[in-house]
Amino acid sequence: MKATKWLHDNGQSIWLDNITRTLLDSGTLQKYIEDLSVTGLTSNPTIFDHAIRNSAAYDSAICEKLQVGKMGEALFFELALEDLSRAAELFDPIHKKTNGIDGWVSLEVSPLLAHDTARTLAAAQDLSDRGPDNLFIKIPGTKQGLPAIEEAIFAGVPINITLLFSREQYLAANEAVLRGIERRISAGLNPNVTSVASVFVSRWDVAVAHKVSEKLHNQLGVAIGKRIYKAASGVLSSPRWLRAYNQGARPQRLLWASTGTKDPAASDILYVKALAAPFTVNTMPEATLKAVATHNELDEFLPTDGGDSEEVLSQFAREGIDIDRLADELQNEGTESFVKSWNDLMAVISSKCASLDKSITLKAS
Repeated sequence: MKATKWLHDNGQSIWLDNITRTLLDSGTLQKYIEDLSVTGLTSNPTIFDHAIRNSAAYDSAICEKLQVGKMGEALFFELALEDLSRAAELFDPIHKKTNGIDGWVSLEVSPLLAHDTARTLAAAQDLSDRGPDNLFIKIPGTKQGLPAIEEAIFAGVPINITLLFSREQYLAANEAVLRGIERRISAGLNPNVTSVASVFVSRWDVAVAHKVSEKLHNQLGVAIGKRIYKAASGVLSSPRWLRAYNQGARPQRLLWASTGTKDPAASDILYVKALAAPFTVNTMPEATLKAVATHNELDEFLPTDGGDSEEVLSQFAREGIDIDRLADELQNEGTESFVKSWNDLMAVISSKCASLDKSITLKAS
């Protein structure tokens, strides 16, 4: 049995961390759904930057939008919603079959809004209203993002909370979701608003690769994942969540993100194998998805008690790694990285628009 099917059959959802128009047009995404048990999809500014920069597949659509006055962010979000609506349609049978547990696609609000609560909420509501029913809106779990997450959940917007790195960041995001759900219950609204909490994994190991002894290489991300999984197992069975379930709420799933192996000396499925767990999601880059499909059944699940995570983390502490400070640094760097990708994306669209607009003008003359 392929490891992809084994993970699916044992309760972990496999999502693809990629989207391009070519992926849709070629039927490749449909093939991944049929052959590799893919049941959802995530996107981010970097993914769209690469897709639009490195392909002519978007040129005709950009031309059409230019001719009706679309530019910049407005033009991009129309392109993104077109792609994600097509992907969402492919996943719709899964979404219906699982009663909304699976079959989701994700779109990020502008990362320029990461520190602006009010505008993040407004953007989330707008994109959700314009998108398909199985669209998650991605909001970063920054301090400024947390109030927007709570308000979005209260407004009934399905949310993918992104850029979480530590147990403390996860717990804060989970609390924001639960507050939103409890407010819906108090207001007599349906509390069944779906969310996932995206924990970024591999960036931990990249950050400390040259700061710790070789024996600790490629161990920090997994240890953090185990610590968070223990925290999630506890909080989702807390009295507050149990009361919410009794009113019709749905528990928030953990989503493992950034699970492509960065160290060429390590296993190509390092994070996939280590983070196998039921009732979680692993969103994988294409290369990682294909690598997992070449493996057979995996042999173990994440321990709900955290396993050896605290022992491993103490070893990092002894080598001078401040986990809490590094978690904040990684979240800030992640936000800045998405801002850079967003600015690069806007520059690419602007450049293409200028080139294509000139072509349109020449043809018209």
